[in-house]
Amino acid sequence: MLIIGIAGGTGCGKTTVVNQIVDELRNDEVEVISQDSYYKDTSHLSYDERVKINFDHPSSIDFDLLIQHLKELKKGNTVNQPVYSFVEHNRTRETVKTQPRKVVIIEGILILTNPELRDMFDIKIFVHADSDERLIRRLKRDIAERGRDLDEVLTRYQTTLKPMHEQFIEPMKEYADIIIPNNKYNTVAVDIVRTIINERL
Repeated sequence: MLIIGIAGGTGCGKTTVVNQIVDELRNDEVEVISQDSYYKDTSHLSYDERVKINFDHPSSIDFDLLIQHLKELKKGNTVNQPVYSFVEHNRTRETVKTQPRKVVIIEGILILTNPELRDMFDIKIFVHADSDERLIRRLKRDIAERGRDLDEVLTRYQTTLKPMHEQFIEPMKEYADIIIPNNKYNTVAVDIVRTIINERL
């Protein structure tokens, strides 16, 4: 099993890069796991308390469960991946059956911050994008898909997103094997990743 970690700041275009890689592989060869599915269970908190959680801090992620699930997949076992609701700021009661595949891609802003998880990646990729571009993408996504309003998104960006990016995410570049500048003209880096994957497979 080839495990690929794809990190980068919010709105940097990780999903685009993931899709470009996945498009080259057969469905039965690849599984994509999002860090967002592994936010900690906050059922014991009220909605108002959950809203105040700093979801851009590594402490918000259930890394133990994510690592455990990756180990099970490596053994050839199926796992039940949590399903997270951004509207409720909590896990739902649903799970998704996740099968072991030849290629498993883990994507998320904080995945390189955990040393044990980082060591499990065969290839570590960091997607870089301009901060203004990332903010614009985040605004569009959170308003359209996550039921947020403009003030809420901007406040969260200023108070948590930006400082957390500078403290935890940007420094993780040093651990990356490949840094992909995410603009529409950049296909060379993705081609290199595809070549590496094909060689390993």
